[in-house]
Amino acid sequence: MFSKILIANRGEISLRIIRACKELGVRTVAVFSNADKYASFVHLADESVCIGPSASSDSYLKMERIIAAAEITDAEAIHPGYGFLAENPEFAEICEACNIKFIGPSPQVIRLMGDKNNARITMSKIGVQVVPGSKDILKDEKEALKIAHEIGFPVIIKASAGGGGKGMRVAHTDIALSNAFFTAKAEAEKAFGNSDVYIEKYIDDPRHIEIQVLADEHNNVVHLGERECSIQRRHQKLIEESPSPIVTKEIREKMGKAAVSAAKSVNYTNAGTVEFIMDKDLNYYFIEMNTRVQVEHTITEEVTGLDIIKEQLKIASGEKLAFKQKDITFHGHSIECRINAEDPDKGFRPSPGKITKIHFPGGPGIRIDTFIYPDFLIPTFYDSLIAKLIVKAQNRKEAINRMIRALDEFYVDGVKTTISFLKMILKNGDFQKGNYSTKFIERIM
Repeated sequence: MFSKILIANRGEISLRIIRACKELGVRTVAVFSNADKYASFVHLADESVCIGPSASSDSYLKMERIIAAAEITDAEAIHPGYGFLAENPEFAEICEACNIKFIGPSPQVIRLMGDKNNARITMSKIGVQVVPGSKDILKDEKEALKIAHEIGFPVIIKASAGGGGKGMRVAHTDIALSNAFFTAKAEAEKAFGNSDVYIEKYIDDPRHIEIQVLADEHNNVVHLGERECSIQRRHQKLIEESPSPIVTKEIREKMGKAAVSAAKSVNYTNAGTVEFIMDKDLNYYFIEMNTRVQVEHTITEEVTGLDIIKEQLKIASGEKLAFKQKDITFHGHSIECRINAEDPDKGFRPSPGKITKIHFPGGPGIRIDTFIYPDFLIPTFYDSLIAKLIVKAQNRKEAINRMIRALDEFYVDGVKTTISFLKMILKNGDFQKGNYSTKFIERIM
């Protein structure tokens, strides 16, 4: 096991990693920007290094500053968390070149699976079902129209280097497709510096189901079941649950085997997530693989009893998985709500500012992953996620009721939050019946 690691991130995920390290006896180095000087993760780490001004482009995205911080503190490894440099193959390569272990998959795998089109091609070759669409990057608008007529409308144009809903456009007609093609390319270039796009059949009213995998450096791979992530706004997840209310044991085993095959086919190591969309007939299709820990890893931890961050550290240090697939069991039901500093009444506009009062819920089955505290100033420069509220109960009905109770106890003064909006979702009859898709938020707004 490592004696010291550096955490190349901020916020709740940095604090989450610090806690796992402390329990493993691993010393930690936090890096921080000027805006995060007084953040809790900075002061709970064993050491901390300021890496620049508040803007992420001048701090958390500055590879050379992070590497320098690791070198001056003698950190043996870097955990990238999620976001920022977590899926940047160049950063992973630089870590390797500097003899610093990158806690994640190899740069080659990050590059392969980070390109959505290449990932689709790779999965298709090993027999994992992908959504019908182009077999490569679209050359021009004419090729997009030709394929759309072959697979049938509606279709969706997607950025090959995309994520977070950027560079994605749905089209139902030829004219709409022409506009979507050029709009998606322009947006992809602006967001990712890569204008490559591909086309897929658009699955109406899909569910978003993902499978967590763990793979060590000795060719052992297991899956940890599914997470239902269909409650989304603008392709950003709001509520996740495990298990999914519609996935049967048989489907779970099939999807799990597909995810394990996907990981093995690219020599994947460490934690990763294989994402699928599922249609109304419960047919599922591979869409992408996230080569990092997910925000919602918490609910998988709750139903399996495993600590995914600790497993990441053990894998990166060369240890074999201490369990096989037959040892993975699932108990109860877990739900996560993302608490964002946003104003739902004003189009979910970010609401940075000073937290004047805060009260966290408690009681049985309640977990809170957060980095905020009274008088903390939420900066304007970063993601609006300020806390993750996770509940665990014996079954889904009890978990929903527990989450509603916990949200009733959770209040934050000084900034607007999504707490009341999340309660509205949980109390919705269709949500309680498990009858929802990725379009759920659009329909109730």
